[in-house]
Amino acid sequence: MENIIEYSNIKDLIINKVRENGEKILYVKKFLKDKKETYENISYNKFLEDVNSFGASLYNLNLKGERIAIVGRNRYEWAMAHITNLLGGIVSIPLDKELKIDELENSIRRSKAKAIVFDEKYLSLIEDIKKRNNTIIKEYICMSECVGYKDVNKLITEGKDLIKSGKKEYINCKINPDAMSILLFTSGTTSNSKAVMLSQRNIASNIYAMGLHEKFYEDDVNIAFLPYHHIFGSTAMIVMIAFGVKTVFTDGLRYIAKNFKEYGVSVFVGVPLILEAIYKNVWDTIRKQGKEKITKVMIKISNFLLLLHIDIRRKIFKPIIDGLGGKMRFIISGGAPLDKNIEDGFRNMGIEVAQGYGLTETSPVIAAETYFLKKSGSVGIAMPNVTVEIFDKDEKGIGEIRVKGPNVMLGYYEDEEKTNEVLKDGWFYTGDLGYMDKKGILYITGRKKDMIVLKNGKKVFPEEIETLVNRLDMVKECMVFGMPDKLDANDVQVAVKVVYDEDKRKEKYKDLNDNEFYNYVWEAIKEINKTFPTYKYIKHLILTNEELIKTTTKKIKRQEEIKKILENSIN
Repeated sequence: MENIIEYSNIKDLIINKVRENGEKILYVKKFLKDKKETYENISYNKFLEDVNSFGASLYNLNLKGERIAIVGRNRYEWAMAHITNLLGGIVSIPLDKELKIDELENSIRRSKAKAIVFDEKYLSLIEDIKKRNNTIIKEYICMSECVGYKDVNKLITEGKDLIKSGKKEYINCKINPDAMSILLFTSGTTSNSKAVMLSQRNIASNIYAMGLHEKFYEDDVNIAFLPYHHIFGSTAMIVMIAFGVKTVFTDGLRYIAKNFKEYGVSVFVGVPLILEAIYKNVWDTIRKQGKEKITKVMIKISNFLLLLHIDIRRKIFKPIIDGLGGKMRFIISGGAPLDKNIEDGFRNMGIEVAQGYGLTETSPVIAAETYFLKKSGSVGIAMPNVTVEIFDKDEKGIGEIRVKGPNVMLGYYEDEEKTNEVLKDGWFYTGDLGYMDKKGILYITGRKKDMIVLKNGKKVFPEEIETLVNRLDMVKECMVFGMPDKLDANDVQVAVKVVYDEDKRKEKYKDLNDNEFYNYVWEAIKEINKTFPTYKYIKHLILTNEELIKTTTKKIKRQEEIKKILENSIN
C-alpha cells in the first residue's frame, strides 16, 4: 500500500478516508423486506453523514464528554456507534454480548457508562438491567426500532435536522489523541477482569503499522467475523476503513461458507479455532471426493514450481478456493497460536496467511508475518513502530516478551497496582514467553503462568504439545497441564485433557467401546510422546466429549479447567 499516512487520532483518519473514497462502498447491510433478503450499500460519504447525525443527537442528549457502552452482534449500527463515540470525544465501551446479566451489569457499573447502544436481540437483558437500577445509565438506545426506546435510525434523522439548524458542536469537536478513548474489559470473570484504557493514538499507530506490514487492495471484501467487542475485531474494523476495504456481515458460523460466496469475500480475519475448523472441512470434502492422494501430489508439484517463480496454485486448487467463495486470498490469524500445518496448508492452496501476535493492552498487534516475510510457526517480526525484547532469557534464549511503542495502553482503569506490575520504565511486560531468531523473527512458546515447571527444573510449554495432539483426527480440542504427582507432592506430571469429536468417533471408531476407544487414543498419544524428550512425555490422559471451559473469544480458561479436573479427581 503506497502513501500510508500516520494519523494521531481516528477522527483525522476517518475524515481523510471519506474525502478520498466518497461514494465508494464501505459497508453492506442485509435485511429482510417482504420476506426477501435485501441489501443496502453504505458509501464512505453516507457513513460519515450517519456518524455526524448520530453524534449530533448524542450531544443533544447531554452525552458530550461522557461514556457510552455498546453491546450486540457485529452489524453496521455497532460499527457506526463506535466510530461516532470516537469522533465526538466520547469514551466507547465495547461490551461482550455473551456476558451473563450480573457480569454485564457489573461491567456497565464499573465503566460509569451514561448510555448504552444495544442490539434488540439482547432486549430482555437490557430491560432487566434497567429494572435493577444499579447503574448510572440515563439513555438506552436500540440499534433497531423498538417500542419504548430511542433507536439509532430515529436519532440519525433527528441529528440531520439539528445539523441543518446550525448545531455543529459535534462535528467541530477537537480530539485529544492521548486521552482515554476506549475502555475494554479483558476476558475473565468481571470481578477479576481488567479494564484496559486505550487512546486514539494507540489505535491509530497500530493501524499505520499494519498498513506498512500487510497488503490490502481496494477491491478487497472483508467479512466482520471477529466480535467487535474484542480489540482484534474493533481495530480490524478501522483498518478496513483506512485501506478502502468493503466490509460485510456474517449471518452466523453455520452460514460462513454461504456468506463467503454471497459477497465474494477476499479477506478473513479470524482465530485459530475457526481457521482449523474451516481447514478440516476442506480436507474432509477432499477425502469424501476420493481426491486426497491427487491433491497431495498437486501440492508437491505446485510448491516445486514456486521455487522456479511459477505460481499456479490458485488455478490448480480453484475448486477448493471456489468452496471458500471463489475470491478468498488473504487470512489473518491472531488471538492464539495457529498450527504450522494449517498455515502451510492454506498457503499451499494459494491463500496467503499472516499470523500475528498481540494483546488488548497493545491495541492489539505487536508482531506479525508480512507479505514478504513468512515463517510458519512464528508470529513474524515486530511492527515497524514497536520495539520487542526478550527479558530474563534462559539457556535456550526463552524469556518474557516485553514491548515498547505508541500502541501500548495508558494503563488499567482504576487499578494502579496492576498497571505498575506490567508497565515498568516504559516497557509493557506481556506475561508471554518466547524467543527471537537472528533475523528478529518472534516465536511464542506460551504464557508464563501456564508453563509447567517440573521438580528437576525442566520447563514444559503446553501449547507445543497441544499442537500435535490437536492434529489427531479424533481430537476436537485439548489442554495440556501439570497434574500433581500422587507419589511426590513436590512434583507434577504432564497430563492432557482431550475432547474427542463425536461425529468422527461415530464415523471411524463406532466399533470400539469406550474402553477400547480410550486405549486407541492413548496409544496415539504415546506415539506423539516419542517425538519429545522424556521429560515432556504425557503421563496422564483424561478423555471426554464435554467441551473445555472457554472465554467468549474461545480461549481456554486453563485455571478454571484445572480446578475442575482436580476437584473431580478428589471426588
